[in-house]
Amino acid sequence: MPDIADHSPDGGPEPDAAPDAVADNAPDAAPDAAPDVEPEAPPAPLLELRDGLPDVVDTDAGLLEACAALAGATGPTAIDAERASGYRYSNRAYLIQLRREGAGTWLVDPIGMSTLAPLQEALAGSEWILHAATQDLPCLREVGLTPTSLFDTELAGRLLGYPRVGLATLVETVLGQRMRKEHSAADWSTRPLPESWLEYAALDVEVLLELREHMATELERAGKTEWARQEFENLLGFEPAVRVDAWRRTSGVHRLRGRRALGAARALWEARDEIAAERDVTPGRILPDSAIVVAATAMPTDRRALLATQGFHGRGASRYAATWVEALRRVREMDEDDLPTRAPRGEGPPHPRTWAEREPVADRRFKAAREAMLNLAEVHHLPVENLLTPDYLRRLMWAPPATREPAELAEAVRAQLASYGARAWQAELVTGALVGAILGAERE
Repeated sequence: MPDIADHSPDGGPEPDAAPDAVADNAPDAAPDAAPDVEPEAPPAPLLELRDGLPDVVDTDAGLLEACAALAGATGPTAIDAERASGYRYSNRAYLIQLRREGAGTWLVDPIGMSTLAPLQEALAGSEWILHAATQDLPCLREVGLTPTSLFDTELAGRLLGYPRVGLATLVETVLGQRMRKEHSAADWSTRPLPESWLEYAALDVEVLLELREHMATELERAGKTEWARQEFENLLGFEPAVRVDAWRRTSGVHRLRGRRALGAARALWEARDEIAAERDVTPGRILPDSAIVVAATAMPTDRRALLATQGFHGRGASRYAATWVEALRRVREMDEDDLPTRAPRGEGPPHPRTWAEREPVADRRFKAAREAMLNLAEVHHLPVENLLTPDYLRRLMWAPPATREPAELAEAVRAQLASYGARAWQAELVTGALVGAILGAERE
């Protein structure tokens, strides 16, 4: 490119112009000048503990002291639990963090406690603030802790349309503070727990009280307070889904060919699961999914062949080789009728990709309804899956109510959605669009 000093602003030559003068008057910066770059915003301040790191409560006497402090405090209780996902088979809580106005933060180690009943009593009548409540409610219930009311900051973030609802992201976005993330995948069954881990755990509840207040105000401003109330009330009865044929979720099992290979994968998965439960170790640490798939493909007949199979590895590959060989032997001797099929017939409708050929009207209903749900979700600034559970939409569009009188159909649609578990606010928002999809598909 020619030097800008040799050209006028409109492109004509200016041989007599001084380079400095041209540089001072030219509307564009010289090619070798540094481009204007917005200075990076300084990072948000790192969140620090306000009251210092409390001692871990790990005795019944210490628990009673914590309970007295929490019972005498006011307002909602921030609560969190740390599990050892990725390390342990169980979903138990290895540390429970609590914070309440007037009581400060308490870190409770439930492992050595005879009972946490005094803690449940101390929290009676207090709203619990959790983040991603469905992750913590089962392990808290396991130790006898159950809320009577709650506020889920993650779910509130979804209802408010935040694109990312992780705790650290919300804290930085809403409160302008930065959280540490380095211990999120730690093995919380470790004893003693390192001080840096405990500080990380305490910070998780440090911010929940303030975050709840900000988000409650936003929900009120957005007209979504009642939506949140219904969602939070629904969470009180949350139970984890019981997976049927959980072995089918083995990574790579879709590559297996033939029912006997599927049977081998099932047998190896079940044997691994039994060992993992007995040892309280996450199954993948005993034998990875990839090893199950290669063994189910090769079907080795003895220990030597099994251990020589390329890709068969893991801590338990050799240690439990006899177990794996025996599982494969049983599968080889099974009758064909006892082996699993590729895709078992489940409850509910078939996959929507098959509807166009099998039930064209249902296919039109579903596509129209799905488009309407996407539009409604955009209008109300929330994820479409929070507007209406996708499975509810599929079930309704596959088998809608029989009536086609609009008012009766709307009432029947609301009742059918309620029978699936949809909340009243969801049914109120989506019923009109779903009725339109049902009627419109049949007119076509």
